[in-house]
Amino acid sequence: MSEVKILSLFGEHVKRMRTAKGYSQEQLAAFANLDRTYISGIERGQRNVSLINLFKLAKALDVPTKQLLDFDIESNNVQ
Repeated sequence: MSEVKILSLFGEHVKRMRTAKGYSQEQLAAFANLDRTYISGIERGQRNVSLINLFKLAKALDVPTKQLLDFDIESNNVQ
């Protein structure tokens, strides 16, 4: 399983959730008390997000934390 691919898929998932809420990266960063460049890094698959930051993102997006991890790795042929 490619770690790079997992981070990329997670980043795409976060971006879809953010845009569905109508938030900019700056707005999400402010709501989550994170830096905008950190959000950008997540969405580009360059950040391995900590547990604490998962909770911050979930709260900022107003979703259950488990929903952040609910992206389908298997259907994307991650190896």
